[in-house]
Amino acid sequence: MQDKKYQILKRQKPWREMFFYQKSEVLYHLTYIFCQRFFPLHGDRTVDQMVQAARSGKQNIIEGNEDGVTSTEMQVKLLNVARSSIQELREDYRDYLISRNLIIWKEGHERYEKMKIFCRHHNKVEDYQPFFQRWSAEEMANIALTLCYMTDSMLNKYLISLENDFVEQGGIKERMHAARTGYRKQQDEEFAALKEKVKEQDAEIERLKNLLKANEIEF
Repeated sequence: MQDKKYQILKRQKPWREMFFYQKSEVLYHLTYIFCQRFFPLHGDRTVDQMVQAARSGKQNIIEGNEDGVTSTEMQVKLLNVARSSIQELREDYRDYLISRNLIIWKEGHERYEKMKIFCRHHNKVEDYQPFFQRWSAEEMANIALTLCYMTDSMLNKYLISLENDFVEQGGIKERMHAARTGYRKQQDEEFAALKEKVKEQDAEIERLKNLLKANEIEF
């Protein structure tokens, strides 16, 4: 097992446990069903764009987390791609609501607070799945908008924490150098301690020899 003191590869929280990943997965499945229900089956490029944006958000979170084991730089790049995809998806839902004279639920709307609480406390696909075929286009699009805002905000906070970690710990080259330097320093300290112990033992042996000679006992 790798000594934590000389850890080179970063430990990553499993991506399935991250709330922003879970919400991005909900967004992908919700968007897929939304497009099936409320867009023409053929001939509308918006369908492909929305589904691909939702998938890109989810997949780049996975890839970013996996690559983050060795490269914080790559992780940050991929998570920023995920953010861009989710922001693009958010604009598609806004455009859908506006172009069809549907209401964007904001603070003050009778259902806004309940929707926000539901989205904040529910992260799994199975929490939303029972409603996929029941929500109206307005309901579904507003839920998606809220999830987009929340996922983007959570990703942004996570990126800030990654940047702070990078400043404090550096990238893999810095960690490799620190690990090698630390290991060699430990080896040098252990060798010096061993030499000191041998010296002490030699001194004790000499003392005992002298004691035996003083008592005229053959050694």
